[in-house]
Amino acid sequence: MQTSDKTARQLYAEIKANPTRKRFGFGRVPALINVDPQKAYTCVGEFATAYETDPRQMEYINTLAAEFRARGFPVVWTYVAYMESGEDCGVWGTRSNTPDSLQNIKVGSRRSEFDDRLVIDRERDIIINKRMASAFFETNLGSIFSFHGVDTVVVTGGSTSGCVRATVVDSLQRSFRTIVPEECVADKHESPHFANLYDMALKYADVLSIEETLAQLKQVPARTIPPGGVR
Repeated sequence: MQTSDKTARQLYAEIKANPTRKRFGFGRVPALINVDPQKAYTCVGEFATAYETDPRQMEYINTLAAEFRARGFPVVWTYVAYMESGEDCGVWGTRSNTPDSLQNIKVGSRRSEFDDRLVIDRERDIIINKRMASAFFETNLGSIFSFHGVDTVVVTGGSTSGCVRATVVDSLQRSFRTIVPEECVADKHESPHFANLYDMALKYADVLSIEETLAQLKQVPARTIPPGGVR
């Protein structure tokens, strides 16, 4: 194992400045997954579990979502929320039991609500209540993407080291080209945030700026055939 006195931020900055991996790039049908941008994780000062990395994160996510919709591509929002018993959180919910614990984000609670700054089209967008880290685990996301012919996944949300990373790894394992706009993901502390951006950039995803993500997205021809039609 190599050792270093560099911080995770410094290590990430180095590979960002000198990338060593070929990019996946966008395919023909991208989808946007916004992972758990809910009040439990975004309302800093109200909930102990909340965090902020880039103060414009919600604005950037809205911009991406609007562009995906305008081009006829799927927009997905996930959130975590559990039964009153918390049993659907499984063993994950057994490590602590405080008002801030994961399994105590109840269905219909304020902690489960999406951030008020987000613009969500509740008629067109896909909203998924997930119970585990990955947006793909035991949800219908895979079949939805199959229906749409998706080949590329852009992932935003939080946390970088938790549910975002799990979703990114699952996305790649399903052979989706996977892209992470750096300003659109957040974590509680900079070390896991930058360590996971570093790791994802080396192994699992294209980690791009929001500007480059939007620029590449706009090069993909808009979809004019409705989902389920002949592609």
